[in-house]
Amino acid sequence: MGTGHYFWAIFYFTSLCSASLANNAKINFREKEKKVLDQILGAGKYDARIRPSGINGTANLPTLVQVNMFLRSISKIDDYKMEYSVQLTFREQWTDERLKFDDIQGRLKYLTLTEANRVWMPDLFFSNEKEGHFHNIIMPNVYIRIFPNGSVLYSIRISLTLACPMNLKLYPLDRQICSLRMASYGWTTNDLVFLWKEGDPVQVVKNLHLPRFTLEKFLTDYCNSKTNTGEYSCLKVDLLFKREFSYYLIQIYIPCCMLVIVSWVSFWLDQGAVPARVSLGVTTLLTMATQTSGINASLPPVSYTKAIDVWTGVCLTFVFGALLEFALVNYASRSDMHKENMKKKRRDLEQASLDAASDLLDTDSNATFAMKPLVRHPGDPLALEKLRQCEVHMQPPKRPSCCKTWLSKFPTRSKRIDVISRITFPLVFALFNLVYWSTYLFREEEDE
Repeated sequence: MGTGHYFWAIFYFTSLCSASLANNAKINFREKEKKVLDQILGAGKYDARIRPSGINGTANLPTLVQVNMFLRSISKIDDYKMEYSVQLTFREQWTDERLKFDDIQGRLKYLTLTEANRVWMPDLFFSNEKEGHFHNIIMPNVYIRIFPNGSVLYSIRISLTLACPMNLKLYPLDRQICSLRMASYGWTTNDLVFLWKEGDPVQVVKNLHLPRFTLEKFLTDYCNSKTNTGEYSCLKVDLLFKREFSYYLIQIYIPCCMLVIVSWVSFWLDQGAVPARVSLGVTTLLTMATQTSGINASLPPVSYTKAIDVWTGVCLTFVFGALLEFALVNYASRSDMHKENMKKKRRDLEQASLDAASDLLDTDSNATFAMKPLVRHPGDPLALEKLRQCEVHMQPPKRPSCCKTWLSKFPTRSKRIDVISRITFPLVFALFNLVYWSTYLFREEEDE
């Protein structure tokens, strides 16, 4: 009898397990999802025009929307248009208690929608946006997840071109702060409030590469705005970009230095090589002017002086100064030649007069001349004047300075100008570099 009871108990338990497994096998969760969606979003049951209530269903409190994003790429930062392009995955999350549903004992984690117009959506817009578009390849890159407790997650991938006002006074040693601003368009803070999601509201893709910038850091903040229609909730992300200086060092600074140094080669050419010196000066001047115009063409016309303007302006001045130096040398050379010709003519005239006097002595050897006495009386004033002159000439001469001694090796003024320019131009340019780099690098550290 005991054995029979055990047999029927085992049989009954086996039947229950088989029935339970059969029922589980017959459950179609996709069908369950459809029924739940029809239940919560059916006609006359949900109105997407009405915003959700506040916390715990409080009607007079604003709807709280948590925002976070994932920066996928930053394609370009345009200095001329003062804008930048970014691609991001944008997410919003809020609670709508009208969308609560039974999760079938935890088996339905969430429901997924691809039509944003089926539920209420926050009226968020990007206030500094210039252009933007959604991604629809292969399917629209958007989804809405509805969780059993009524929480709604909205995620979409978008590409934006955003305005970025820049201060280019330290260009190209500058840092720029570009913002991404998001605000409510129609709902005031009494109805809708945006909040950054706690934890990690902004995420950036690893190995983010930019052509001429480096993303140093980013900051999240609030930027609520007040207008005559009310106060509107606003969020912003400040992206701090540092300009990569190595590109500009290779493309601008080193070529400009080379052009300035090449212009100094004319100081070492012969003064008579007029075509060589003129062509060298004009060529370097035109090249420097072309370089300057090319740099300015890639930048917006601003009303202040940029760091690159100071550099190119001084380099252009040095090249122009080298060309003017040759003009001065040419003028001094012609002046030296004129003086030399005048001295030669004077010597020729003196020689001619001496020859004439000697001829006169030879032809009139019997002529008598009145001889002046060799010794004058002590009271003679002319004798005293001569003595004073002798005393002056007898004083020890002053020792000439080293510069005068060195310059005396170059008899002509034109040669002296060339020699002085060989030393002066490099020294002044080195002093300018010292002042330039110390000034702008120090200002860059202050900005940090």
